[in-house]
Amino acid sequence: MVNLLSLPQTLMDHLSGLLAANPMFGAWYTTIVRFVFPVLALLILIRTIRSLLTVPHVPEVWAYLTLPNGASEPLTHWENILGRAGSCDVPLNYPVVSRQHAALIRAEDDTWTVYDLESKGGVSVNGQRVEGEAPVNYGDVLSLGGVETVLLPLSPEEKQERRQRRRREERPVSPWLGLLLLTLFQVLTAIQLVISEGERATVMIPLTFLCLTAVMWLYFLTLRALRRVGFEMETIAFFLSTLSLGVTASSNTAALFKQFLCVVLGILAFLVLGVFLRDLERAKKIRWLMAAAAIGLCGISLVLGQIKYGAANWITIGGVSVQPSELAKICYIFAGAATLERLFRKRNLGLFIVLTGACLGCLALMSDFGTAAIFFITFLVIAYLRSGDFATLALICGGGVFAVLTMLSLKPYILRRFSTWGHAWENTTWGAGYQQARTMSAAASGGLVGVGPGEGWLHNVAAGDTDLVFGMLCEEWGLIIAILAVLSIVTLAVFAVRACRAGRSSFYIIAACAATSMMVFQTCLNVFGAVDLLPLTGVTFPFVSNGGTAMLASWGLLAFLKATDTRPNASFAIRLPTRGEDRRGAQLAQRRRPETGEEDGCEED
Repeated sequence: MVNLLSLPQTLMDHLSGLLAANPMFGAWYTTIVRFVFPVLALLILIRTIRSLLTVPHVPEVWAYLTLPNGASEPLTHWENILGRAGSCDVPLNYPVVSRQHAALIRAEDDTWTVYDLESKGGVSVNGQRVEGEAPVNYGDVLSLGGVETVLLPLSPEEKQERRQRRRREERPVSPWLGLLLLTLFQVLTAIQLVISEGERATVMIPLTFLCLTAVMWLYFLTLRALRRVGFEMETIAFFLSTLSLGVTASSNTAALFKQFLCVVLGILAFLVLGVFLRDLERAKKIRWLMAAAAIGLCGISLVLGQIKYGAANWITIGGVSVQPSELAKICYIFAGAATLERLFRKRNLGLFIVLTGACLGCLALMSDFGTAAIFFITFLVIAYLRSGDFATLALICGGGVFAVLTMLSLKPYILRRFSTWGHAWENTTWGAGYQQARTMSAAASGGLVGVGPGEGWLHNVAAGDTDLVFGMLCEEWGLIIAILAVLSIVTLAVFAVRACRAGRSSFYIIAACAATSMMVFQTCLNVFGAVDLLPLTGVTFPFVSNGGTAMLASWGLLAFLKATDTRPNASFAIRLPTRGEDRRGAQLAQRRRPETGEEDGCEED
């Protein structure tokens, strides 16, 4: 520990001496590094973003269903709808088959269960009528309204061949160049922040960034040693977390190390939640616990919350302020996601509406309408994915609009914010438009490359490093990096939507879409609210804003996206085949290759 502390102190002493002997060095360094940062950010993110947006997402095949005409339909999900409708996973174009006739669901132990979706023609297995649900073994005859199909497994050779092909076609981009560039980005940022602080600079600045770099490399090397290869999401998260530490050091250096500790806690939450999501049955068992936790966290804020920036959503524990409603987001999504089996049951959406109403009620009473809006949008996404009923959603939206109008009449503070929307420049001294006007002025002064980390003045405005952090990014880091930060969040959302096409279970699909919608909508509220295109609602920018609980929640939401990444070896949230299974599959493929004349060509991970 002494060596760890002595290195940054030594660097600080040398840098302080250099600055004292050469007063112009700091000015020249800031001038040059302002142009270096956007170039490094582009080099770090371009390959990563391109990899996420161009991955083909080859569907996994778990079994085959043979049809009366001799064709074999691949089952590409753990949960498959069988029916006459074109939207079904396995379309059966026979008049006796209902539009959504049955569901064929796979468990992690490779056993299958069929569910009759109240079809007219009924479902039978080996001639036995199915009442509700029944197990289906490989080789069993599954009859849908008299249309007979047979469930057949994949051969070991085909499993290995498909896995090798997916490895070739879906191999993620190598993370090492991005890591080296991100490490350089962090070093240059630490030096710039020390220069900007001048005589007030402490060893905590280089020490914190050194620790972040060490944690980042430890994470990547450990996961790589465990045969994992997909790190695009984590690269984006570490880049945005670096910006967060830069923002925190510029606005409140004393809170810098606390923000770093929250990054570490967020990474741990990301790992724990991702590993927990591996077991779908285990995840299903704690839905009610997560629902209770979401209500409990919102309730704690309501009872013990202290008012900060107009909302009573902060509580203090041991001198540390936390925002429980941020953690409630993770629990809410966990409780709202559901497997296809769960979606068959009645009153399913009704219970979720009750959960949402309880959370929104607590948030409204706390006057935290920004978070309430995020919850409501996330609810609409989950409700649509669970029911697909536009009429019900339209009715709910109407009720939501009525509730907002009622609350505006009861909460003059919120009404003033809405009345300022679009008129920030009309009252820029100390009125309701003061923050947005200062934010837009600061953002305009930054230009494309910014004035340099730590060199801006927006952090002196209340909430400059949280609700208005987009303006601070534009001012100190420049418009290029600010846009890249927004593009990073959008990229995560696009990847999640595309990955859902090859999703294993509706649980993962719903959770990922809900998490991305939450992050994207939160980013929109933060960015557009800061520049007066939307009302200022007081929400943070995911990963970037100064706030420990918000940072932890952002990493936690990322775990739901990671669970949808089905590329071979890419996600720690998906179990790897054992080395013995890989070896046996390779031997089978080797014996088969001389007969078929195929070439493997697979790269080893």
